Amino acid sequence: MARVRIAVAGAGLIGLRHIEETHKSQSARLSAIVDPSPKAAEVSSKEGVPLYQSLDELFAKDRPDGVILATPNQLHVEQGLQCIRAGIPVLVEKPVGHTLEEGKRLVETAERGNAKLLVGHHRPHSPILHKAVEIVKSGVLGPIVGVIGSAVFYKPDSEGYYDGPFAWRKEPGGGPILLNMIHEVGNLRAMVGEIVAVQAFASNATRGFKVEDTVAINLRFANGALGTFLLSDTAASPKSWEQTSQENKAYATYPDEDAYVIIGASGSLGVPTMRLKYYEKKEERSWYKPFKAETIPFERADPLARQIEHFAAVIRGDVKPLVTGRDGLQNLRVTDAIAEAAKSGKTVEVAVN
Repeated sequence: MARVRIAVAGAGLIGLRHIEETHKSQSARLSAIVDPSPKAAEVSSKEGVPLYQSLDELFAKDRPDGVILATPNQLHVEQGLQCIRAGIPVLVEKPVGHTLEEGKRLVETAERGNAKLLVGHHRPHSPILHKAVEIVKSGVLGPIVGVIGSAVFYKPDSEGYYDGPFAWRKEPGGGPILLNMIHEVGNLRAMVGEIVAVQAFASNATRGFKVEDTVAINLRFANGALGTFLLSDTAASPKSWEQTSQENKAYATYPDEDAYVIIGASGSLGVPTMRLKYYEKKEERSWYKPFKAETIPFERADPLARQIEHFAAVIRGDVKPLVTGRDGLQNLRVTDAIAEAAKSGKTVEVAVN
């Protein structure tokens, strides 16, 4: 089977990862890079593929089978619409739009035109997440009561992370709610269910920037379950997906730690360790009684690599998108609600599309 030709727009950090995984793919090959920056010329030369300054130039000279948009957030919608108008399948990095309304415009246009639109939330391609969902759906935990989650890590003070061209990370919109929480929302929705209301407290007491560095979040799910989540980019802790899943080798890893504990009326599951504790018989449930404990075996694989293979299958028409435009919108809607709750101090209801 011939490999599909994929162009990557944006040669920044995430764009480079997409380029790397496309090179490794058995189903896709890199056909071009689209980026007007001087750095992109170096990347295209190294990769041995043409460089185009814009999508218009790409489509006029070398029509690919698919496009990955790894460009700045504010460009996602207009560039996604360009791909749709050209009839080219597109994978849009998260968020699907820089605002919810703009994201709706892109998604509704794609739906009207029956276009192939995927959103780059890569964690749904993780076999770890798939296994956690499988265990929850098996019923061994009983009805889900709640979830305790965390994404607490320390973003570096050095290495220019907050300086120069990245000084925007010190300003509103550059904090962990909008940059990091959207991934966690996707995980929570997959494992526990739709989030229908949120509360939040935010603080900037540690770094002192104009944007939050720590957020405590309460969640209510459609199935009646409740959740708590602690988010911080200034916490010296390993309890985050990146530091526990071992999926991205750039991060130090702590395989004995969990980022989530899903709690049911009959048992609980730590994720990603898959440590399961449960009562075998309902009539014996009691805090005086011991749990049956086991660790469920699971596979590890790079979800970004799996996402490329999936995109190629969508392009060929073999499968439907795993993460649809509507999924991307719902993740963004919940994240927006958390930001609003932190600002207002009120409970914010979340519509489910």
